[in-house]
Amino acid sequence: MSKTDDERQYAPATQRNREPILEILRRVLPAKGTVLEVGSGTGEHAIFLAPRLKPRQWLPSDPNPQMRASIAAWSAGEAADNLYPPLDIDVHTPVWSVEKDAPVDWETSPLNAIVSINLIHIAPWSACLGLIAGASRLLPPGGILYLYGPFKRNGQHTAASNAAFDASLQASNPDWGVRDLEHVVAITQDQHLVLHQIYPMPANNLSVVFHHS
Repeated sequence: MSKTDDERQYAPATQRNREPILEILRRVLPAKGTVLEVGSGTGEHAIFLAPRLKPRQWLPSDPNPQMRASIAAWSAGEAADNLYPPLDIDVHTPVWSVEKDAPVDWETSPLNAIVSINLIHIAPWSACLGLIAGASRLLPPGGILYLYGPFKRNGQHTAASNAAFDASLQASNPDWGVRDLEHVVAITQDQHLVLHQIYPMPANNLSVVFHHS
C-alpha cells in the first residue's frame, strides 16, 4: 500500500480485482437498497463500485482513522451521489455504530447487503467472528453477505502463491492468515447465514456469497 500527495492511500490490488468483483456483485446484490462495506480500506473499491451499482446506496466503513481519511479524500474527487461518508465500524464491538446512528433512511433504502473485501485474512480470527455476528444482526431474511479474498479449501492452500502470501501475513502478525473456507462456513451456519455460491476469481481468490435465512 502506498500514499499519494494528499490523504488518499493506494492499494495496487484494487486495480486488478475491481472489475471482476463488480461483475459478481451485479449478479448477486439485490436490485436496490443499501450496501454496507465493512473494512473499506483505502476507499478505492468504494469509489469504483458505488457509481456502477446505482440505484443502490453504498456505505463504506473502516475502524482506522487514516483509512477513513483516505476514503473521504478519494470520494471528494468522485461525483457519486449514492456514496456516503465513511463510518467508524469495528467488527469486534457487540453493537456497530451503524446500528445506533445510521446516515441512511432504512425505510427508503433498507440495508440488505454487506460486502467485505480482503478483510478476514488481514485481521485476527476474532474479526471474522465479529463480521459474521454483525451480518446476522443487521441483514434481513434474504440479505446478502459477500466475502472476497484468498481461502484454503479443506485445510489446504489452493495455489503456491496463496501459501507464500499466508506465510508473509503470519510473519507480519501471527494472528493473521488465509482462512479455511470450511471454518468460515461453519460459523455462518450458527448465525443463520447459508452458503449460496462460490465464484472462482483471478489470482486464486474467491467470491463467497451467503444468504441470511
